[in-house]
Amino acid sequence: MRDISFCDALNEALREEMRRDERVFLIGEEIGLLGGAFGVTQGLLKEFGEQRVRDTPITEAAIVGSALGAAVTGMHPVAEIMYIDFAMVAMDVIVNQIAKMRYMSGGKFSVPLVIRTTIGAGTCSAAQHSQNLQAMFMQIPGILVVVPSTPQDAKGMLKYAIRCGDPVLFVEHQQLYTLSGPVPEEEYIIPFGKAEVRREGRDLTIVATLNMVGKALEAAQRLAEEGIEAEVIDPRTLVPLDRETILASVRRTGRLVTVSEAPRTCGEGAEITAIVCEEAFASLKAPVKRVAALDVPVPFNQNLERSVLPQVADIVKAVRSIV
Repeated sequence: MRDISFCDALNEALREEMRRDERVFLIGEEIGLLGGAFGVTQGLLKEFGEQRVRDTPITEAAIVGSALGAAVTGMHPVAEIMYIDFAMVAMDVIVNQIAKMRYMSGGKFSVPLVIRTTIGAGTCSAAQHSQNLQAMFMQIPGILVVVPSTPQDAKGMLKYAIRCGDPVLFVEHQQLYTLSGPVPEEEYIIPFGKAEVRREGRDLTIVATLNMVGKALEAAQRLAEEGIEAEVIDPRTLVPLDRETILASVRRTGRLVTVSEAPRTCGEGAEITAIVCEEAFASLKAPVKRVAALDVPVPFNQNLERSVLPQVADIVKAVRSIV
C-alpha cells in the first residue's frame, strides 16, 4: 500500500468519482485554474473541462444555491466553500433548503450534494478564517457531518459522500492536508457511522476528532510511559455518530476525555459527554473531562493563537486529573 498526502487522497477521490459518474461536477471559488486554495482540485480542470469544474465569483450563497438546484434535478455536485467561516453566508440555503428538501417534499426530492469545506486554526489566519464550526451543523437534522483525520479515511469517505444520495458537509482540517499515510490503490469506500479505535487501552477513553486525533495519540504515548494506557477513538463522522463504540469503550475503561479544537461550549465534546452521562453513567469512575479551545475568537498572533488551542500537554493534564 502506497503513502500519499491527505490532499492527494481527496484529489484521487474526486477524480475517480468524476470518471465513474458524469453527473458529478465541482463548483466553487478558484477550484479550476488555481486548483483550489489548498490544491485539492489540482489538474481536474484539464481533464474534465469547464463544464464539470466550475469556477465561480466570490458568492457562497450562489455556489451552494446552484449546487442545490443541480442536485434536485439529477446532478451530483460537489461544492467547495473555501473556509467554513464563509458557510455562514449560505446558511439560509444550507439550513432551510438543503437540509429540509427531502422531508418537506415527502421524499419526492433527494439532494445528492456534498459541501467540502476547511476548518481549523494553527496557521495565523485570524478570527474569520480559523473557526471550528462543525458542531453547529450537528444540530441541523438532514445533513450528514464527516470529519476524517487520515488520508485513507479522507478518500474513502469522500467517495461514499458523493454516492450516498444525501446532503453531506465534508469537513477538512487545514493542518491535515500535508499529512501522509497509507491509502489503498484499489477501489474502496468507507460508509458513515463507524468509529475507528486508533489505539487500544484499559485505563480511560479519549474521543478526539480531526487534527486532535494525532495530538491524542501523542498524549497517549506519553501517558503510556507513566503506566497509563489510554484508548483513543476517532468518530470519523459526527452525524451519524457511532455511539455504540464510544459507550462500549467507556463502560470498559470507566473514564472519558473528549478532545476537540472547537470551542468548549456546545462543541462535539459536549454532545459526546451528554451521551455517556445519560447511557453509561454507572460505569464512570471519575468526572468526564473536556479538552477544547477557549471560548474566544482565534487570535492572529502565533503565541496567542497557540494559547487558546488544545495542546498535547492539555490532554495529558486532563487524563492525569482523573486517573
